[in-house]
Amino acid sequence: MTATAEALVHLVKGGDPTLRANEVATLVERLLAGEDRTFALEEFEIASRRRAGGDGGDGDDGGESAAPDAGDVVRSVLTALSTPPFMTSRRVVVVRNVGALDAAGATALAEYVSAPFDGTYLVMVHEGGRMPSALDKANKAAKVATTGPSSEKTSEVLGDALKAAKVRLTADARERVITHLGEDVGRVPELVALLAATFGSGSELGLDQVEPYLGDAGTVARWALTDAIDGGDAPGALDVLHRLLYATSGLQLKSLHPMQLMATLTGHYIDLARIDAPSIATKDDAHAVLGGHPFTAQKKLRAAQRLGSDGIAEAIGLLADADVDLRGGFGGRRAVPDTVTLEVLVARLAALSRRHGAGAAPAGRGARRR
Repeated sequence: MTATAEALVHLVKGGDPTLRANEVATLVERLLAGEDRTFALEEFEIASRRRAGGDGGDGDDGGESAAPDAGDVVRSVLTALSTPPFMTSRRVVVVRNVGALDAAGATALAEYVSAPFDGTYLVMVHEGGRMPSALDKANKAAKVATTGPSSEKTSEVLGDALKAAKVRLTADARERVITHLGEDVGRVPELVALLAATFGSGSELGLDQVEPYLGDAGTVARWALTDAIDGGDAPGALDVLHRLLYATSGLQLKSLHPMQLMATLTGHYIDLARIDAPSIATKDDAHAVLGGHPFTAQKKLRAAQRLGSDGIAEAIGLLADADVDLRGGFGGRRAVPDTVTLEVLVARLAALSRRHGAGAAPAGRGARRR
């Protein structure tokens, strides 16, 4: 260990790429301790285990767009880690996407983690998913210093960013920002920085001042759609549907296909049918059947109890009709675009919930409440 008592190996974790990148940048700056980045810093990225040249069809010859061989990257990483610092007092090596390491690469890096070289700092960046077993075990055994965003909830990140920028929002402006951005939490620092630069530190901003700077609506979770439908909130459900169909973010790089949303809705109502029985009366009963999180089971039980057997059967009928339309209609004759089919389906399902006693929530609220 060096005289600064700084850990030689670090792991940065986080789901949102913007927040994760901010954490990496802050850590690297600290580890460099003022040394020239040109000589002291080396950065590598492990390619995901798929061909980068396209869909792998006959025309894909693995040319310039092909990802570098993972073994070559790992060898370069190990060379950088084993080479003494040159013209600097320290070396910082950043390895991104370590979750994509194959078994051989993970084992090789794990061996280094177990016995790092003094004066060289390794920063591993984990972008989500499962950590390779060998590396995970080595990290735990070495008690590797792990950092990441303190929170990835939009409301909490917004609160921290506003406090740091010394900018205040009225309650309705704050609610609007949270609802509009949804799960696109990575846009919060940029938005707050823009507001601070425009209105100055110490400003208190209302909805009318914030609205022009919000940009496109952010992404939302799929459960927000079924929440809004179960609540009988047709406008809110349609707003969520449009976000799922069109919005993208750092967490969701591609908008969802209509058939993916059909799968979400179908799975939800199949779950309701599974717990539609006199013997299932409590959340524990529902959780025993459905598994998952107890709170989710409780929500589905309430929805099933409101709809009853007849309501669930009607919903499944609506889903079956929409599925036929999405697959081309009877005889392959498509009557309306897929998006219209989904809009009609969602509106009908929300109206069905409302007829069976669900109260309408304010539009958009379902986009951020579990």
